Amino acid sequence: MLWAAVLAATTIAIGAFGAHALERLVPEDAVASFETGVRYQMYHALALLVVGVASHISVATKKWVFFFFVFGILLFSGSIYILSLKTVLPFSPTFLGPVTPIGGLLFIVGWIRLAYGLLTNKR
Repeated sequence: MLWAAVLAATTIAIGAFGAHALERLVPEDAVASFETGVRYQMYHALALLVVGVASHISVATKKWVFFFFVFGILLFSGSIYILSLKTVLPFSPTFLGPVTPIGGLLFIVGWIRLAYGLLTNKR
């Protein structure tokens, strides 16, 4: 739950940067992509909070979901943030293009792992 709170706070800070500073730096389509990264980060931070407080979810399921969601945030949202800034960065981050769908896949696997944990819960 601590990580969920930290990720949510970080999301607000990143979103504020996107809303107030980013539109002066990059094209409109890059801002829209950036906002997608922020949205998915917040969705998964909130999901981690719910999973953390749910007493009927096993510790093993919580650990797997945490792993998949946190690494999904890093790869999916993180790559989108960097790719959105490509016009102002001193290097070309296009090598991160394939990283974004891997992060999305980790989100999907995390949700499937949560469903599996709920279906096989023996409590």
